[in-house]
Amino acid sequence: MSSALTGLCRYPIVQAPMAGGASCPELAAAVSDAGGLGFLAAGYKTADGMYQEIKQIRSRTASPFGVNLFMPQPGTADPAAVEVYRHQLAGESSWYDTPLGDPDAGRDDGYEAKLAILIDDPVPVVSFTFGCPSRDALAALSAAGTITVVTVTTPEEAQVAQRAGADAVCVQGIEAGGHQGTHRDDPAADGSGIGLLSLITLVREAVHLPVVAAGGLMRGAQIAAVLAAGASAAQLGTAFLVCPESGANALHKRAMTDPLFARTALTRAFSGRPARGLVNRFMHEHGPYAPAAYPEVHHLTSGLRKAAAKAGDPQGMALWAGQGHRLARELPAGRLVELLAAELDSARAALALGGAR
Repeated sequence: MSSALTGLCRYPIVQAPMAGGASCPELAAAVSDAGGLGFLAAGYKTADGMYQEIKQIRSRTASPFGVNLFMPQPGTADPAAVEVYRHQLAGESSWYDTPLGDPDAGRDDGYEAKLAILIDDPVPVVSFTFGCPSRDALAALSAAGTITVVTVTTPEEAQVAQRAGADAVCVQGIEAGGHQGTHRDDPAADGSGIGLLSLITLVREAVHLPVVAAGGLMRGAQIAAVLAAGASAAQLGTAFLVCPESGANALHKRAMTDPLFARTALTRAFSGRPARGLVNRFMHEHGPYAPAAYPEVHHLTSGLRKAAAKAGDPQGMALWAGQGHRLARELPAGRLVELLAAELDSARAALALGGAR
């Protein structure tokens, strides 16, 4: 990690901020207390909802933690395409007996209000997804004593983050579960993401910022690999999703290792933005027709996803997962951090032994 981040935690292990409930205060506090860096996900929450979770984690731990914000999205969606998709989802609305959401429910995710809270009452780390904040915003957080991290998926995005004054970049490979954190949603680029190991090298040659590596990491040996490739820390999401402290739905947790959900794919079906999840009926039926329209499609399908979960039907849920999901281990978060750290030490020792021969 950078010198600033290194002092925050004992191990180079970051728990990914997973919007939608998984990254709750209980999980983040357990990870931080065990020597990793826990993260809260402010995405899809109100500014007050975010602040209440910050107060909760502070009541649970004195260890450092982070908060992730979604950047406001440009209004580039085609309203006609969104309307066509709305009609396509009419059958789902009838099946789950729930209305479709309002696609115009908002696109800024309360960004300015959340940012103002984090400047006024600072937390140790703030990361950003779906874009790069302004230089002024990053400078204000820095002045408040906060370390800033920008999620990037290309060397060019990393250069934007460096010019804006970010302290570090979270390099997200194509293997990652959940949304791809691209700064611009370009349908022409669907499926053209870069694998994590290649992306780490490309970014390190493009910028002089510490790299946090994310994408499909489930074992300590993989953490050793990304550290050897030049990353300063590893960020894991799917690995922590199944922990008992995780706020993820029980159906989602069980699906991680269920043979019925053997593979993942990138889809726009649930949100209108590319996101990796377990292939299920909803993704199969609607993914090919979903428009590039985030957060409009997210708002449209929100009620459907909640209704599917309530009905106990994982085939209608967004089961976000990285490519390594079948390696998930249902362990308490603190124990998982300790096990990953032990695996990391073993892998490093094996590499050192091999190099000494």
